[in-house]
Amino acid sequence: MANRRLAPPEQQPKEFFFTAENRTWADKVIARYPEGRQQSAVIPLLWRAQEQHDGWLPKAAIEHVAQILGMANIRVLEVATFYTMFLLAPVGKKAHVQVCGTTPCRLRGADALFDVCTRKIHPEPLHVSMDGNYSWEEVECLGACVNAPMVLIWNDTYEDLTAESFEKVLDGFINGKPAKPGPQIDRQFSAPVGGPTTLKSEKV
Repeated sequence: MANRRLAPPEQQPKEFFFTAENRTWADKVIARYPEGRQQSAVIPLLWRAQEQHDGWLPKAAIEHVAQILGMANIRVLEVATFYTMFLLAPVGKKAHVQVCGTTPCRLRGADALFDVCTRKIHPEPLHVSMDGNYSWEEVECLGACVNAPMVLIWNDTYEDLTAESFEKVLDGFINGKPAKPGPQIDRQFSAPVGGPTTLKSEKV
């Protein structure tokens, strides 16, 4: 796992503010929480800030959320650095790939997915590819163990991957023909490969 640190100063914008639309949305989210509990909105506000800022969270966005919620900057920074869903440095314009590196995915071939990332994107995680389109990192369990190995790209999971099918998924983000999220084999969600094997009759 990579260290969770902010991008260097030369990559940081001087300031960040929610757009008028996002600030209205943030106020509505904050209002959902009981009086005195508004700081519980920190995760959704950070998520929206990341979406607004090209898919990653700069220091100024973290401080902006802290100011809105009346929190110390360090408290919001603790949240942003704890969760791998928050990206702390510039990422690929087309796809940021989070590859699951925990035991089920490793046993089912995740090493081949890492090989694709190091060859096709960058030899090291948390670096943007030469064309600016891709970036990648290793993360902990993403909750699709039964369909291992898998990756998360933006908000969607791609599962039951091989090196070949993973490359096709990546290419789809460039050629405008993205693959359908979910299993990349003949499987319905987490059902057995090839279809149900038991309880196939409606008769009792």
